[in-house]
Amino acid sequence: MKKILVVVDMQNDFIDGALGTKEAVGIVDAAAKKIRDFEGEIFVTLDTHSHDYLNTAEGRKLPAPHCIRMTNGWLLNETILDALSAKEYTLIEKNTFGSVRLAEKICRLETKEGLSVEFIGLCTDICVVSNVLLVKAYVPEAEVLVDARCCAGVTLKTHKAAIETMKMCQIDVKE
Repeated sequence: MKKILVVVDMQNDFIDGALGTKEAVGIVDAAAKKIRDFEGEIFVTLDTHSHDYLNTAEGRKLPAPHCIRMTNGWLLNETILDALSAKEYTLIEKNTFGSVRLAEKICRLETKEGLSVEFIGLCTDICVVSNVLLVKAYVPEAEVLVDARCCAGVTLKTHKAAIETMKMCQIDVKE
């Protein structure tokens, strides 16, 4: 079975920057360990916005500039980057919650032996759930799972709601 790990938006702005939370800070070491221990292909998403973010549909609903390309907030967290330094990985920039490009790339990797796609990252209730459901839609026969111990949501309540939503959509969740 081909194994894939997707590391979603482990960027400074989501950890201890513009939209950071103590829960996000709290998963960094576990996520870094997961990356270091993982044997398989790795994809890393980067939430990526431009300086006109506030003029976008997302910016009008969430008027908190974040992950502006080439700023410190856009960069991967240093601990995560260190864990990735010994690995080969594919970066995927995305300008919205879910990435069709990521789902399409993963779909092309499906083999007769099967495909296992594991997700970790931020935020469980926005970008993680969006990407998980896109991959499940593109590759319905793949084993899709989420390690909830390596995810954090905007709030604990919405993190738990996203986990329950994913379970209802036949996503395996490690808790």
